[in-house]
Amino acid sequence: MASADPLPDDALPGLFQAADHAAVTGRSKYLTSTALRLALIVLAAVTAAASLRLGGSGVDVLALVTGVAFVAAVLVELYLLAERPERTWYDGRALAESAKTLAWRFAVGGVPYVRDAGEPEDEVALRFHREIETLLLDAPETGIEATTAPVISDRLRGLRAGDFADRRTAYLDGRIGDQQRWYAARAALNRSRAHLWRVLLLAVELFGVIAALLRAFGVVGIDLPGIAAAIAGAGAAWLAVKQHESLSRAYAFAANELAIARSRLESAADETRWAAEVADAEEAISREHTMWRASRTAFRRRH
Repeated sequence: MASADPLPDDALPGLFQAADHAAVTGRSKYLTSTALRLALIVLAAVTAAASLRLGGSGVDVLALVTGVAFVAAVLVELYLLAERPERTWYDGRALAESAKTLAWRFAVGGVPYVRDAGEPEDEVALRFHREIETLLLDAPETGIEATTAPVISDRLRGLRAGDFADRRTAYLDGRIGDQQRWYAARAALNRSRAHLWRVLLLAVELFGVIAALLRAFGVVGIDLPGIAAAIAGAGAAWLAVKQHESLSRAYAFAANELAIARSRLESAADETRWAAEVADAEEAISREHTMWRASRTAFRRRH
């Protein structure tokens, strides 16, 4: 049980796998559509800055491209309003993480699935089934697909059946350690990306200043300041969607919180205290996901 991945995703309840797939698909659709809409708006600004007439028709080709770009941007926005892929992303992720935390509690004997507490294992497994069923019944519409994977896989049942030392090692390395590494890596990645985007936006704004001066003195006739403004606006909108700075802070906090939880888990020497410490650690992980979802939902409502 002390393997690097004691409880891989395909060993988790089928509800997790279905919700996780929905979340990944919803995220991809939302971010791709948002990026496409912003790119179309920038394209419209670029083509609107100049004029190109071919032949003797007198039709401004670039103006037509501008119109097509705006129409396409409107269609993408209508798709986002109608399909709401971000809702599938947020709700699917919340459902997946709720199922995952229940699975880990059950697998390693965390509250409320304490090992050796006098309750028959069949009754504990039945309560776990009912909790997973409650998640599904209480979940909002997420567009999750049907699944044939069992609620309690052989891998999950085998981990729970292991002795205290094996379950402890599996949880510390496979759950807490894995989450710590993920949070730390994502905190660093988001911090570097936030810095990169700030530098890029500053460069675009400086370009806009230079372009405005060049146009003011008649050096260029193309509306370069308008293009710079459109690019800066699209970049700022994308930065707001990605929320690199806030995510960096949240992930760093979560990694540090789990470091504290790990020290308490390592000092737990009996099943009763271990069960309570596992529950506290899972609450910390669930808190981060709840805060993430709340920040995403609040952003969407503002925009």
